Amino acid sequence: MTKTQKKKAKIVRMVTPDHLCPWGIKAIDLLRRHHYEIEDEHLESMEANKAYKAEQGYEETPQIFLEGEHLGGYDQLREHLGLPPDPKEGETYQPVIAVFAVTFLLAVTMTWASQGELALLRIGELFTAFSMAVLGILKLQDLQSFATGFVQYDLLARRYVPYSYLYPFVEAGAGILMVAGLFTWLVAPLALLVSTLGAISVFKAVYLDKRDLNCACVGGGSSVPLGFISLTENLMMMAMSLWMLVKSAGLPT
Repeated sequence: MTKTQKKKAKIVRMVTPDHLCPWGIKAIDLLRRHHYEIEDEHLESMEANKAYKAEQGYEETPQIFLEGEHLGGYDQLREHLGLPPDPKEGETYQPVIAVFAVTFLLAVTMTWASQGELALLRIGELFTAFSMAVLGILKLQDLQSFATGFVQYDLLARRYVPYSYLYPFVEAGAGILMVAGLFTWLVAPLALLVSTLGAISVFKAVYLDKRDLNCACVGGGSSVPLGFISLTENLMMMAMSLWMLVKSAGLPT
């Protein structure tokens, strides 16, 4: 094959008014980026898709052919191109890392905008407060699902289930009020109480009872393992609460 000749590929994928196969779209993108000339054949109904798989003996679509030879599906294409497999569903810390990364950058930029300098203490305050607020929002997206996960390891929620529905409101509300330092006399002790209970609960479930559970820290139904990250969330709330109490009391820092 000369340098001027393009490699040829054919893809058979499902394309209907109601459904675009995402793996087909991703496969086409890979083929284009690897300089293939693509013949794109559409299966324009669910029935056509089922019939094609039955006739050809394939379990799924899309199906990809390179230079007239059958290769397979999207995973086989990635392997052929020397790419690692797409990450599969399973336990991951990505949701929490994303929250902490964004809230940290928000804290940095807001501190710079308001003070004209990178005051580390203020960055720490805002980072913790923003993180609490965002984590509270994530829990409130599906309160029922969060409560179902939370009662599996929180000691107070297991004894008094309504607490599992109250916790996200406390966390989000405390984070919001901590940004401006409002109602410290109420917010700080309340946040300190729930975060201390949370830290004890996580430590007991993970390090004493050795239970393998998913963390409800980013809401119910997440695949974040219960462990160090959830413990860190509670320890951050504890530290922020204690710091606010010290500041409000006018003690030297």
